[in-house]
Amino acid sequence: MSKKQLCNRYDKETLLKQVLSDPRERRVLSFYRYVLIGNPKEFRDSLYESLFELGTLGRIYLAHEGINAQVSVPVDEYGRLRTLIDSIPELSGIYFNDAVEDKKESFLKLAIKVKNKVVADGLDDSTFNASDVGTHLSPLEFHKTLDEPGVIIVDMRNNYESEVGHFENAILPDAGTFREELPMVEDILKEEKDKKILLYCTGGIRCEKASAYLKHKGFEKVHQLRGGIISYAKEIEERGLQSKFKGKNFVFDDRLGEKITSDILTVCYQCGNPSDRHANCANLGCHVLFVQCPSCQEKMENCCSEECKSIAKLPTEEQKLLRKSGRRHLYPTHHLTRKLVGK
Repeated sequence: MSKKQLCNRYDKETLLKQVLSDPRERRVLSFYRYVLIGNPKEFRDSLYESLFELGTLGRIYLAHEGINAQVSVPVDEYGRLRTLIDSIPELSGIYFNDAVEDKKESFLKLAIKVKNKVVADGLDDSTFNASDVGTHLSPLEFHKTLDEPGVIIVDMRNNYESEVGHFENAILPDAGTFREELPMVEDILKEEKDKKILLYCTGGIRCEKASAYLKHKGFEKVHQLRGGIISYAKEIEERGLQSKFKGKNFVFDDRLGEKITSDILTVCYQCGNPSDRHANCANLGCHVLFVQCPSCQEKMENCCSEECKSIAKLPTEEQKLLRKSGRRHLYPTHHLTRKLVGK
């Protein structure tokens, strides 16, 4: 290869064909670490070239503060991926969080982006010690601690994640972003600074920052689930225990969720029938994420409203012109209502 491969060169349709035509099984995993990366741009280019050679697909964010990665790799290259990551001083020994489910088309390309932060938290890290994190609990320890009297369980994910699955009796802040959630959780818990607090999120990275923030704010007994819901689900199943996480674990790839238990905790935004299927509106100018049952998916042609349905049928060039003009959809999608079953 005369020129280094440092970015994707194909459209989505071509990428999907490439992935589906590859006979190899793939394994989905995630990893993260808060660690000083001196030159994220150089780090990014070197990492991209190495991962590309292994057939790695996925989404990776890099910043001076560290790395946050969700990827898939051919099963027969998993060992080489482990060796590669361990050869990088900043990442050596990093914990691989294998997904509950492996789906070949979870990722279609490799994208590594340099960001200001690996998770948008809105915090000024210079005001507190971000490395002074809470006590890590193994999935089994977390499982047992959930039954202790007086513990407070907090879901550190966004509302669209927690609506389809969460731990029993958890506080579910109604926040659309992690940035919004941190001050909200601090306010909710302001009278509970001496209580044992259990934090959890998808893979652990948001709890890492949240636990340090809460300790800085005077909370004395902050604990977090090591490896997040992903690790909990795998270990609890392996041990033959009954999961205290109910429903589906939302994930940030094309799957949009991993089924942990058969419980359905929310309803279709359009018809109100029980459903835990997330979808993005087919009108790319809207693209809102919402819960839609298979029946409404067929009836609405993957759209959130009749207005978006009509736009999605327009010729591609006409849709692009509408988006450029700022007309994302004919009417705002506030008619979509987030609901939990029984609420």
